[in-house]
Amino acid sequence: MKALEWLKLNHSDYEDLDISYDNLAQYPEDGPPVSVEYRHATTNKVAEGTSVFDNESEDGTEEGDCPFVVHGLTGEHLDTKLVNSLKAIALRHLNSGGKVLAIGHGSNPESIYKNPDLYPQLFPWLFPYGLGGIGSASISDQEHKRHLLMYHDKCFQTDINFPFVAFSHAQIKASTTGGYLLAETEKFHDITDRLLNVNQEVLASLAKKLSDGEAVKPTTPEEKDCFQVIRDLDHIGGKVDGSTTTKKHMRNEIWSLISYHGAPSWYITLSPADIKHPICLYFADSKEQFEPTIRSSDDRF
Repeated sequence: MKALEWLKLNHSDYEDLDISYDNLAQYPEDGPPVSVEYRHATTNKVAEGTSVFDNESEDGTEEGDCPFVVHGLTGEHLDTKLVNSLKAIALRHLNSGGKVLAIGHGSNPESIYKNPDLYPQLFPWLFPYGLGGIGSASISDQEHKRHLLMYHDKCFQTDINFPFVAFSHAQIKASTTGGYLLAETEKFHDITDRLLNVNQEVLASLAKKLSDGEAVKPTTPEEKDCFQVIRDLDHIGGKVDGSTTTKKHMRNEIWSLISYHGAPSWYITLSPADIKHPICLYFADSKEQFEPTIRSSDDRF
């Protein structure tokens, strides 16, 4: 309740928020108002959301209060049950007096273009005052996202959702731009004809051979049309960071560099972690003193 009231007073996009105090009064005081599915894990950190400078094995505290944050956990059975089974479970839950949490949304979808209020609305915990959203500064969106990810306290970098959403929006914009540029060319009608008239059986056969690692060279007109469709898709995918096409282009660039400069030389430095080595753990646990006779540099060599 205090968090909602704070947002209503300080966040520009939450000033028209209608807080239901009747529903808040029904929440328990000594626990979260949602069910939590427990999943055993060796660490409480998410690898994709961990900062490169974060060297701790897990997040937590040995003294004082430990904040409890819910990110919408769901059980594994949601992926295994059919839609009708899930509907039946939901109906039984409602008929037995169970409650639900409904997430409302506006009548019109939000735009990811020139919308500086989008990210403050998506992430009020990262933009608590509703300011500083993507597109509000006189720099590109890419530079703005890079600046936020390098923020001094790493709050954007360690957030489990922000990097994923920011990168996904960049991919959507790049693919949209690539498709728009392709549609403006004179060859667009030829491309649509190939997509509509491509032989599905030949395309499936080529996909099977390529997935098995076979070197396929098109010979028939149907196979040549299929390969041309793939090149048409590469024309768009090449502009999307992280796509299969960009990875292919990077591999081609690596092969070209090796052909021009020669094979690279790799220098690997092994840096063992003392706090995980079994010998160090043994001496630390058994209270034994390790007092070696340090020999001279020549003797050690």
